[in-house]
Amino acid sequence: MSLLYVLSRKDLKKSSTAVQSGHAVAEFLLYGPDTEWDNGTLVYLGVRNLDELNNWCSKLSEKKIEWVGFKEPDLNNELTAIAVVLKDRDFFSELNLL
Repeated sequence: MSLLYVLSRKDLKKSSTAVQSGHAVAEFLLYGPDTEWDNGTLVYLGVRNLDELNNWCSKLSEKKIEWVGFKEPDLNNELTAIAVVLKDRDFFSELNLL
């Protein structure tokens, strides 16, 4: 079973983190790759900041795993959250739930 993981920045206000996570899911549904995710399990994980989020994006890209991100217009189009479907439940094992 595939899970939809959402990685969001914790350096934003808590309310913003929630909103950015929602935007990442919406972007994934609009523009994401064809996947086996069927509106099942969502896993929300936190990253410290933009640098850590970019690091995870690089790790995913190196493994040729497609991800979709959301860039917030009100924050100078900075990447605030990403969404990715994975079967490997250990890939993000070092991250904590939001």
